Amino acid sequence: MGKALGAAYCNQPVAHVPDMALNDLRDFIRALEKNGELKRIPFEVDPYLEITEFADRSVKQKGPALLFEKPKGSTVPVLINAFASMRRMEIALGVDNIEDIAGRIAGYLQMQRPDGLLDKLKMLPKLAEIGSAFPKTVNGGPCKEVIRRTDFSLNEFPILHCWPHDGGRFITLPLVFSNNPKTGKRNCGMYRMQVYDGQTTGMHWQKHKQGADHYRRLAQEGKQAKMPVAVAIGADPATLYSAILPLPPEIDEMMFAGFLRGKAVEMVKCETNDIEVPANAEIVLEGYLNLGELRNEGPFGDHTGFYSLDDDYPVFHIECITHRKQPVYAATIVGPPPMEDFYMGKAIERIFLPLMRMQLPEVRDICMPPEGVFHNLILVSIRKSYPGHARKVMHAIWGLGQAMFSKVIVVVDEDVDVQNASEVAWKALNNIDPQRDIEFAMGPVDSLDHSSRLPNYGSKMGVDATTKWKTEGFTRRWPNVIEMSPDVVKRVDDLWKKAKL
Repeated sequence: MGKALGAAYCNQPVAHVPDMALNDLRDFIRALEKNGELKRIPFEVDPYLEITEFADRSVKQKGPALLFEKPKGSTVPVLINAFASMRRMEIALGVDNIEDIAGRIAGYLQMQRPDGLLDKLKMLPKLAEIGSAFPKTVNGGPCKEVIRRTDFSLNEFPILHCWPHDGGRFITLPLVFSNNPKTGKRNCGMYRMQVYDGQTTGMHWQKHKQGADHYRRLAQEGKQAKMPVAVAIGADPATLYSAILPLPPEIDEMMFAGFLRGKAVEMVKCETNDIEVPANAEIVLEGYLNLGELRNEGPFGDHTGFYSLDDDYPVFHIECITHRKQPVYAATIVGPPPMEDFYMGKAIERIFLPLMRMQLPEVRDICMPPEGVFHNLILVSIRKSYPGHARKVMHAIWGLGQAMFSKVIVVVDEDVDVQNASEVAWKALNNIDPQRDIEFAMGPVDSLDHSSRLPNYGSKMGVDATTKWKTEGFTRRWPNVIEMSPDVVKRVDDLWKKAKL
């Protein structure tokens, strides 16, 4: 698949838009159950470590999503591993194949000014779909069924203590909403939140994230002492998923969620501030951050498979909790790969390939293996056209949004299937002269990279594993890969059947 994928995007028609968007988390649960992708756990399981162990075993054994109906200490069910397979990702986004979404994106990227009436008519479905994606403000919604300005506590919810050495319980699948103080533009990110007590949590937004940028801007302006924030827990799967997407800052995550689901996300204003949240959310936490107030947060068993160390982060103070009458608590866990986040990341890889190809058309395919935990390794196949082309691609990727965190980039020729890690290792290890083909660069690294010499700053490695040319200083003959003659393969196909092997 990987070898032909890039070419397939060149003339890809706009793929089918989902007919029936999943309206909320309950729709998602029903869809998972209908497709045999959900297991209900009817007996008591402890949110302290036990649910993590269940979820970890299930994903490692390619098991189903889990709905814990009786979490110890709470009447609120816990949904976990809801995205933990490519089939579940397809159900979540309403497609038969994740590549369909990439095809839709490619179709929009190729939109040009229509020359005639026929061209204009052909564009109408695309324009209508774009129009339907914009979020819609409504007066109320299910998330307002219960409004609690007093007498509320996070302790009522089955918030997970994930791993033995975690600093405490963590909200792991939150939609964190804040507004750009200069433009008013909404941002939705997913940042873990350590529970300190019933009314306060940490807000783990790393310095490269948009939420952290909003916080810094407000602090620098010095015009106010508090930053309003709202957190939604549990929503329709496309909206949940949009919070983790590496979108450019100018694109509203809720608009992209509408694009994914083929239907506008309904948003409702909070009770205590002007921030809007998904009306279909299960639970909403409204509150603020005191600018300059920091508190120790962590450690946390992270997606790298190691504990991220404790550090100081802003404190979120909750002023009001709204929720459905019988909410469901949505959670995830991260740890040694592969886990649920791998499948969420794999879908990102497939969905955003057209955007990368728009800036780097020579890229045929990319792959982020689970062992690389997203930022540690990217495998890239390219159509090589000139000397040094592989190195140009490496540096370009290091300049693309969150791809700047890529610790190791391996570039191979277009005939290598980067979805097959064994093939990449075979071709790359045979093709490289280490001193000639490996280069190092300095720059920003992921905040969770415990090996970097300084927080957020360290080195990256690029590996040019492409065939070397004379114009790149390689004067020897490059050998061919061993392949059997096609006519012999065909003859032996018949003989193989005759031998009954």
